Amino acid sequence: QVQLVESGGGSVQAGGSLRLSCEAYLYTSRKHYCMGWFRQAPRKEREGVAAIDSDGRTSYAASVKGRFTISVDRAKNTLYLQMNNLKPDDTAMYYCAADTICPVMISTFLHPSGESLDWGPGTQVAVSS
Repeated sequence: QVQLVESGGGSVQAGGSLRLSCEAYLYTSRKHYCMGWFRQAPRKEREGVAAIDSDGRTSYAASVKGRFTISVDRAKNTLYLQMNNLKPDDTAMYYCAADTICPVMISTFLHPSGESLDWGPGTQVAVSS
């Protein structure tokens, strides 16, 4: 029923790594797309984590820049989020999202408003200290 399906979440200790995956065939097979990762903790607002468009342009939240890497493997129809040096504050439900177009600035995709985005059901990441 869903167009996007995340996997790869889990529980890790601070300093550990995880790689999240998002099956996204209906988007990676298109000429144009914009995809990203978002997260939300129970007591916090949704936060845009990383975004990438079909030209390979990327944008990251300041809180994860240098630690997380977003990428797409078109051959595998998969969006990835490599997360290194995880911190307890990274604990959240992580969602992938996608659209058929990107805003003028890819960073704007981290703060979507008015777009019709597809969302995955999410995968939980828990980082303990």
